[in-house]
Amino acid sequence: MKKVLVLGGGFAGVDAAAHLRKMNYDVTLVSERDFFYIYPTSIWVPTHESEFKDVCVDLKDLQKAHGFKLIIDSVSEISKANNSVTLASGQIIDDYDYLIIAMGASKMKPKGVENTLSICGAPQQALEIRDALDKLVAKGSGKIAMGFGGNPKDSSAVRGGPGFELLFNVHNMLKKKGIRENFELTFFAPMAEPGKRMGPQALKMMDMMFNKLGIKQHFGKKITQFEADGILFEDNSKLEADFTMFIPAGDGHEVIKNSDLPTNDAGFVKTDDYSCVLNEDGSMSNIYAIGDVASLEGYDWRAKQGHVAEVMAKNTAHNIEQRDNGGSDFKGYNEHLNILCVMDSGDGAAFVYRDEKRAFMIPMPIIGHWLKKGWGFYCRNSKLGKIPRIPGM
Repeated sequence: MKKVLVLGGGFAGVDAAAHLRKMNYDVTLVSERDFFYIYPTSIWVPTHESEFKDVCVDLKDLQKAHGFKLIIDSVSEISKANNSVTLASGQIIDDYDYLIIAMGASKMKPKGVENTLSICGAPQQALEIRDALDKLVAKGSGKIAMGFGGNPKDSSAVRGGPGFELLFNVHNMLKKKGIRENFELTFFAPMAEPGKRMGPQALKMMDMMFNKLGIKQHFGKKITQFEADGILFEDNSKLEADFTMFIPAGDGHEVIKNSDLPTNDAGFVKTDDYSCVLNEDGSMSNIYAIGDVASLEGYDWRAKQGHVAEVMAKNTAHNIEQRDNGGSDFKGYNEHLNILCVMDSGDGAAFVYRDEKRAFMIPMPIIGHWLKKGWGFYCRNSKLGKIPRIPGM
């Protein structure tokens, strides 16, 4: 039985481990956290609609469901030349046939970012955002700013959707409490048209929604610094805020940047369309990189999302099995590139889709919110093997 070492306990890593176990591989999964975190539904933790435990799945439960081995530790070094991985505990693993890197990305660190919290950061930050919002609610008024940034070296490393969702949910929470008029809500971003990658219709509808909800917009100015009471911009203007939620753009993982793996300018692992890291002579190595840690090639609107990571995971398991059986029917991720999300607002949602042929946003008042709730139930229970996976996913 061939051995596969999977680094990372997120969407890409967990799915890769699960698929490979079905193919009877000996799989060991390494994760720095002892739980799988459902980031898309963590937007409800700050508004008390969900408890923290509701967006976590114990990795030991996933281990029991799929039969992979589990190591809770962080990765300190990866050596392609030595075919080895060193963990923070000092353990060296070098007896694997294949290595799948699914460690996610690091975050860019703009000046003063410690004065912000991110809904896409460490899971604990969702609770810290909740506490910060609770203080403002107790006070009865305040200025709240939420936004996201970009990475000039890699346009796919932007994650703005959760920022939109969280602000809409906060608006809805304050409205329910009857204190919305006491708060100034602002969405900010350095790009002139944040959300443009979703398509022109979505961009227009987002602008209409901001205006309808009385949410101010602060776009098109480079951020120079975050301070405890607001954000400074390149023209020396300042957006005052009692609380700032900011999603930094993704950046190459520090372990990857310090390794001998091929990377793009931003530090993401270079692979072919089959997610395989190639040797210098162009041949396939025994290393694959999937999810946010990998360089995502393709359309200028491409975005790193959980469903793309899951496609990469499923394809990688298939491709490894093909190699071991002498086949060449490899599957790539590029044909599956699209933007797909249900953008929640707390009292409804909008279905957003884009591929190379079309781009649209469909409003789903009321029912959309419960559809996303249903997806959270599906995500948890399908990964635990309690309910069937939807075909093709």
